[in-house]
Amino acid sequence: MQLGMIGLGRMGGSMVRRLLQAGHEVAVFDVRPEAVAALVAAGAHGAGSLQELAGQLRPGRVFWLMLPAALVDEQIEQLLPLLVAGDTVVDGGNSYYRDDLRRAERLRPLGIEYVDVGVSGGIWGMQRGYCQMIGGPAAAVQRLDPVFASLAPGAGAAPPTAKRTAAGSAESGYLHCGPAGAGHFVKMVHNGIEYGLMAAYAEGFNILRQANIGNAEQAGGDAETAPLREPAAYRYDLPLGDIAELWRRGSVIGSWLLDLLADAMAEDPALSKFAGRVTDSGEGRWTAISAIEQGVPAPVLSAALFERFASRQRDGFANQVLSALRAQFGGHQEK
Repeated sequence: MQLGMIGLGRMGGSMVRRLLQAGHEVAVFDVRPEAVAALVAAGAHGAGSLQELAGQLRPGRVFWLMLPAALVDEQIEQLLPLLVAGDTVVDGGNSYYRDDLRRAERLRPLGIEYVDVGVSGGIWGMQRGYCQMIGGPAAAVQRLDPVFASLAPGAGAAPPTAKRTAAGSAESGYLHCGPAGAGHFVKMVHNGIEYGLMAAYAEGFNILRQANIGNAEQAGGDAETAPLREPAAYRYDLPLGDIAELWRRGSVIGSWLLDLLADAMAEDPALSKFAGRVTDSGEGRWTAISAIEQGVPAPVLSAALFERFASRQRDGFANQVLSALRAQFGGHQEK
């Protein structure tokens, strides 16, 4: 199948390579000429502009955008004069699903189909394949099925679910979730869950790391600091990298995330090259907002999101308020 890929970053470029290996014809465009040149060398057709890209595609054209969510609307505006009825625009980035609703509504009267695809797989997708959560009109999604199938991990990526009787594309790693926005809605919640899972590992390993606190010199008996009552109970210098490796085998908390953590700890046991400032690209916020609007409790996912804010020193003034209040009502001093 033929398509045009716009955006050749960490995921877009690797997706192109996977499609080329599967025999698809891909034309590529990026604002960085060197990114285009690298994929031309791999067999793609390069374009120096959107106009050139559009001219390389046959009728019934497919324009797949792999861009940061903040750039998608601008790119569609630039692309719009080049689009004709029968074209399909695919947004494979991490857009907010409500933006998909708006975009689909705008393009539909022009005869242009809009498909949203939440893509999970990160920088490993080239080798492992990409899990895809898809929204949009059924006919457009069906036409794009060869592309989705080539990008997906395939049925061999996981053992069959013993009690599952339904058969479909989900077993191969991609799924048409519903109409416009459904794909990104599912990906949004997927990433909210990811926040929670990552936070659970982070908190657990931090408890393990601090298990030797009893070996440290304890604060003297002052009124401001609760003492460690039994230092002898916390004198474990635990091998965190080995524990991560251990839990990968037979543990109920084993996962690909744990595999990646074990890799990171094997390379740098203290994770010393990381400052611990954790950003968020929006999906966790949108998941929390959706939970609030639906009246659905999501304390774990919300707490994981707020912990990311705290990692960026967004809690400094709140802590100052706490210290000020303790001083006001009890004369407590900071220690």
